[in-house]
Amino acid sequence: QVQLVESGGGLVQAGGSLRLSCAASGNIGSIEYIGWFRQVLGRPRELVASIRRNDAPLYVESVKGRFTMSSNNAKSMVYLQMSSLKPEDTAVYSCGVRPYSSLGYMYWGQGTQVTVSL
Repeated sequence: QVQLVESGGGLVQAGGSLRLSCAASGNIGSIEYIGWFRQVLGRPRELVASIRRNDAPLYVESVKGRFTMSSNNAKSMVYLQMSSLKPEDTAVYSCGVRPYSSLGYMYWGQGTQVTVSL
């Protein structure tokens, strides 16, 4: 199992920046993919950015050029630097893990709220 804890959310004005952190513990060696997701109440969870092993991060089109995902080599800490934030970025952001043994993401953190005001 993998345990995930996010931090760094908050309230920011449009155009501002926030940095989210995700601390992973447990069976970190089992992680093939780690991703940042966001969810707005009543809408499906959206994969915003992901890293597979040591590959370059992939981003959903709506955040390209504004968000940057990074991690330490051990994948025990994962970050999401968010810049030029827009009100439509408002959501609960969480990190998730897809182990090598799984066809999908299995483990999730509790999430952190990001609110972008006009």
